[in-house]
Amino acid sequence: MTSYRQPGVVLTDRRFTVPLDHSDPGGERLELYGREVVAAARATEELPWLVYLEGGPGFGARRFIGPQAWLGRAVRDYRVLLLDQRGTGRSTPRNRQTLAPLGTPRAQADHLAHFRADSIVRDCETIRAELTGGAPWSVLGQSFGGFCATHYLSTAPEGLREVFITGGLPSLDGHADDVYRAAYPRIQRKVEAHYTRYPQDVAQARRIAAHLADHPTTLPGGHLLTPEVFQSLGILLGGGDGSHQLHYLLEDAFIKAGDRHELSDAFQEAVRAQLSFAGHPLYALLHEAIYGQDERPTDWSAERVRAEFPQFDAATALAGDAPLLFTGETIHPWHFETDPALRPLRETAELLAARTDWAPLYDAKRLAANEVPVAAAVYHDDMYVDTAHSLTTARAIRGLRTWVTDEYEHDGVRAGGPRVLDRLISLAQGEI
Repeated sequence: MTSYRQPGVVLTDRRFTVPLDHSDPGGERLELYGREVVAAARATEELPWLVYLEGGPGFGARRFIGPQAWLGRAVRDYRVLLLDQRGTGRSTPRNRQTLAPLGTPRAQADHLAHFRADSIVRDCETIRAELTGGAPWSVLGQSFGGFCATHYLSTAPEGLREVFITGGLPSLDGHADDVYRAAYPRIQRKVEAHYTRYPQDVAQARRIAAHLADHPTTLPGGHLLTPEVFQSLGILLGGGDGSHQLHYLLEDAFIKAGDRHELSDAFQEAVRAQLSFAGHPLYALLHEAIYGQDERPTDWSAERVRAEFPQFDAATALAGDAPLLFTGETIHPWHFETDPALRPLRETAELLAARTDWAPLYDAKRLAANEVPVAAAVYHDDMYVDTAHSLTTARAIRGLRTWVTDEYEHDGVRAGGPRVLDRLISLAQGEI
């Protein structure tokens, strides 16, 4: 282990080994990485552990500098483990480079089937036994991390001291189609709110999409920018300052070169940075698989369901005078054609989309008998996780306390500094 300091905290690099397939403990192993964080003033104390599960799927735990955001509140009471979930960050990362040696797309897809919430929770239980000596620990799950925490409550509640969930209460029995059928109207509301705030962006977005329809553009690094890819910038609208980020991105799109206007290098580079999956390919590969629980394939759900909402079609919007609607947290087959980080994985993605043997993730009976203190922040009109689905699940988990708020968007646990986690700790511990 290596320990080092940042302002106000002591950090320790920790590594663990776990089976790829927990039902085959003697088979292939993975290395996992976690960053322990403790307040410098409490570094030698015996403190309860809190493990943080990042959103995604496909993102390693956030890299904080000192006690930023919610972490400052957490280290007042806990020794924190910022866990890079399997396949992310420094935990045996999975991408086009590391999957290629597995050989065929079938082998890659079978391998990646072990990277969902069920395996992540089994990893946590293996790590918990090593770190706490068997004592229960607390879990903070953001977004997909909340999905993992809900699975944890369904399968291993004995390992849990308390659970905090932010923007991450999943539907317990909904198919991916149900998720996206609820998502598109929500996305449209976010886009319309953006255009109300920045009415000049209506014409600018149409202008950019029309330019791309006539001149598909290859961005630095080989990313192909089409109208559909451009629309996916709407993923920004799910964050607290995302509307402002999108506006500033759009306003500098064009530059005059001689007697014509073209997309500026600065715009192209900024778009590439926003849209590339090079740093988190599992997000694209497994995004719909996190909803798989029965014999029905996900089958590119977001793409199929989008056809039920023709107002999102760029060509239709450009042919008339309707505003161009951005999309949000949706993955489409063309992502694996336009993004160079994903192109080698297209067949693998097809096999995952066709898979029909996903194991159930949630146990409704066990959740109804829950005895673990649980508190969840539910954002009033969360673009990424449907509020109605979240509240239905909240009612299904015995003893869960909710804080429903419209003060924050999906990134509230980060944007709100210590406030969101502080409120959830108070709720779970019965202080309010």
